[in-house]
Amino acid sequence: MNKIKEISKNIALWLGIALLIVLAFNFFNSSQRRTPVEPYSTFVKQVEKGEVKRVIIQGQKVIGFTKEGKGFETYLPPGYTDVIKEMNKKGVEIEVRPEEGSPWYITVLVSWLPMIFLILLWLSMMRQMNAGSSKALSFAKSRAKIFIDNKPKVTFKDVAGIDEVKEEVAEIVDFLKNPKKYQQLGGRIPKGVLLAGAPGTGKTLLAKAIAGEANVPFLSVSGSEFVEMFVGVGASRVRDLFEQAKKHAPCIVFIDEIDAVGRKRGAGISGSHDEREQTLNQLLVEMDGFESSDGIIVIAATNRPDILDPALLRPGRFDRQIFVPLPDVKGRLEILKIHTKDKPLGEDVDLEVIARSTPGFSGADLANIVNEAALIAARKNHGKIMMEDFEEAKDKVTMGIERKSVVLSEKEKITTAYHEAGHALVAKLLPNADKVHKITIIPRGKALGITQQLPEEDRYTYTKEYLLDKLAVLFGGRVAEELALGTISTGAGNDIERATELARKMVAEWGMSEKIGPIAVKIREQFGEPVEIVSEELRRLIDKEVKRIINETYNRTKELLSQNMNKLENLAKALLEKETLTGEEIDLAIRGELLKDDDTPSNGGSFRKEEEGKDIKDIGLNPQLEA
Repeated sequence: MNKIKEISKNIALWLGIALLIVLAFNFFNSSQRRTPVEPYSTFVKQVEKGEVKRVIIQGQKVIGFTKEGKGFETYLPPGYTDVIKEMNKKGVEIEVRPEEGSPWYITVLVSWLPMIFLILLWLSMMRQMNAGSSKALSFAKSRAKIFIDNKPKVTFKDVAGIDEVKEEVAEIVDFLKNPKKYQQLGGRIPKGVLLAGAPGTGKTLLAKAIAGEANVPFLSVSGSEFVEMFVGVGASRVRDLFEQAKKHAPCIVFIDEIDAVGRKRGAGISGSHDEREQTLNQLLVEMDGFESSDGIIVIAATNRPDILDPALLRPGRFDRQIFVPLPDVKGRLEILKIHTKDKPLGEDVDLEVIARSTPGFSGADLANIVNEAALIAARKNHGKIMMEDFEEAKDKVTMGIERKSVVLSEKEKITTAYHEAGHALVAKLLPNADKVHKITIIPRGKALGITQQLPEEDRYTYTKEYLLDKLAVLFGGRVAEELALGTISTGAGNDIERATELARKMVAEWGMSEKIGPIAVKIREQFGEPVEIVSEELRRLIDKEVKRIINETYNRTKELLSQNMNKLENLAKALLEKETLTGEEIDLAIRGELLKDDDTPSNGGSFRKEEEGKDIKDIGLNPQLEA
């Protein structure tokens, strides 16, 4: 449609030019004709008076000259023989000429205009076809961004928390800078480096740092940019990518999210998978095929190394597979220092405390917390980012925003308070559970209340005792509702789901069931979906063991809270009064010392005054509660 519009515009332009030329000729021709045109009656009178000396007749047009030498024009009507006889009598000199045809430029335009129009139309169409063919050819070109003089300004100084990984990739940078040092000993630089790790751990940032450190061209492309709906386009783009890389060798080719094109072959049967497999085959050939690709180092990043094709991971293609882990407490501190170096911080800000309280956070999570803290400080008109801003930002990132528009009834507040108090008290009483950092009954995200636990140190393995205590903490909310209120609600829905999944992993993956033993249920992919390879007998036994662990943990939790009901009541009352408890407040609340001097409690306290004489177990609950 756009091509038709453009062709129409070109044709209209040329026709407009031709029309202007005709108008110009007419204008100049009419401006040159200055002889006045007289009425026929005046001409007859002049003839009768003998004033006309000479005339030139061209058809019906008459050009005459008087005896005084003045010229004039007139036009004769049909059957004008009487005028000619009168002119003969008066001795007028008569000259007859053939009638004039159309002007020469009109003749040229009439005879040549169709041909000119066809020629212009043909030229316009050819130009459009050439433009279209060039676009069609560019469709199969690689969409990689090439950085030569404008390479990323990120260096290894901007990457923190993964020092071992930096040391590993620094060798690549050193080889690109000093290749002779390795070549004289017969060393060969790896052709490919695969960076694997959880999202947000800094894989792409590390690739930018390599490009910034090594003074070589850098080609960046995403794995999803290879595969299209048209067959053969992906393979063509891979070929074009490596042709560009050979022109700029030595260079680095970075493929982000390579799992989009490097998934195991044979996983599907549709046409789209066939196109992806063709693209993968071409990538395999380019990385280590018959033709050499010396001087080209391929760096790829993925979150799913387990689904990549084995041929892609063999030596000669991706020689090195580097796992980029989540940062430990020291790494988190270094990352926080990088993200806060250009921001004004308050005197009470302790980055080490923030680093200790964020286990399991990636570099991207920490950057998000710093940014949220800056936004919160600006919204509150703080001159600097204070520690309270970081705490609020951390709560917002981990637990969601406060839903101030949600107004809970007194019944729902009491139910939520007991639910969260149950989680927190079980975590306090069990020796292997993570430390309770904060409890709140202020709705955040999808939950009406949250108990936040933070481990005192980074964990890399989990013992059976720790997992059983974790299960007990998950059931603490449901058990507390049952014991304190005499009923249960939907608030424990997510807790039960997480507990069931954890128990199943203990039995089927981690070998923590004595009846089943150290057997792992194998998972394989079939048509892109995970499939368990297990017999029916073993499946029933796994289900029985999962149910046994859950029931035993539930009864254990119920017994534990039954023996500490006074502590549960104290903690729930404090939550109803304060809504949020942290640190030392939790310990004081459990001992009943937090509200000891408070004679005018609000929230839950006021509700209990109004409902004096009623048993709390008789209070109706909202069946839609989600705590």
